[in-house]
Amino acid sequence: MKRREFIKGAGVCAVAGAGFIAGAPAVHAQQKFRWKMITSWPPRFPVFHTGMEQFAKRVRSMSGGRLSIRVYAGGELAPPLGVFDAVSQGTVEMGHSGSYYWAGKAPELQFFTTAPFGFTAQQINAWFYYGGGIELLHEMYSPFNIITFPAMNTGVQMGGWFNKKIESMADYKGLKMRIPGLGGKVVARAGGNVVLLPAGELYTALERGTIDALEWVGPYHDLKLGFYRAANYYYYPGWHEPGSTLELMINRKAWEKLPADLQAIVEAAAAQSNILGLAEFDAKNGAALNELVTKYKVKLTRFPDDVMKGLHKLTRETLEEEAGKSAKTRKVYEAFQKFAAQVEPWSRMSEGAFMTAKGL
Repeated sequence: MKRREFIKGAGVCAVAGAGFIAGAPAVHAQQKFRWKMITSWPPRFPVFHTGMEQFAKRVRSMSGGRLSIRVYAGGELAPPLGVFDAVSQGTVEMGHSGSYYWAGKAPELQFFTTAPFGFTAQQINAWFYYGGGIELLHEMYSPFNIITFPAMNTGVQMGGWFNKKIESMADYKGLKMRIPGLGGKVVARAGGNVVLLPAGELYTALERGTIDALEWVGPYHDLKLGFYRAANYYYYPGWHEPGSTLELMINRKAWEKLPADLQAIVEAAAAQSNILGLAEFDAKNGAALNELVTKYKVKLTRFPDDVMKGLHKLTRETLEEEAGKSAKTRKVYEAFQKFAAQVEPWSRMSEGAFMTAKGL
């Protein structure tokens, strides 16, 4: 009897112990995290800032409230172009911006946003998700204590707003233009004076003549920002940014504190934002362009072929020069070029040939 009682008691203890062990993850799973995200965008700025607010809502919903993210516009907690430093230093847990803004800190990073005459949105996503791009992205951000994921894409942008015609490469001489990243370096090589300004300062700079030209994204944003009131000519195509990726930037220490399931939720929500941002631009740019042309009589102008050829030539020279700045930049550039050689023949044979056949 004593032996049976002992075994029974031991069984109860074992069950209780097993329950305690089984309950441990449940207790851990209830831990809640409250994060701050800063962006480079003005408050409620369509697609970019509002897209990150939707991202935060999805994360909160998918995590059952275990991870809440408060989104701040550029200038509220840090300057619009101060996202890198704030996330790297752990001042905030998360940020949203474009890696080409940090070219002065790490030139290798700018390829992950876009390159002139480079990847379209579809191509760069193929590189990120199935061509080793994200792994390389993580490697390059690692020294800065940052984890990143693609979290938005603009698609092919417009060429920009100009207060004078661009009829030859000579017209870039002395042109004061807001244009970031590698595209800005090409314009500088052409003789232009490149200025880097955040979105909230663009209209005033163009209206007052502080700059002669600017590029932003595309018709949907450009209409809302009112650039048609400050410039005479609207150029296309956006040779400088054919598929610009914006990034979700996360402080590494904060990331490592998240349980694996919350990390997976953040990564999945970032990928969803990457798809939805591009879809929203594609859905809204056409109607906005029509309004700019029909209602506001914007002079929609295509860059001359000779100018495009000249910019293409300067792009090749610029990218080679940038690749020579460091071993890391060379590594990223070569990976970029290797995947381009793989994906571009298929793009020409598939979408390119189809668009030609369709008469577009």
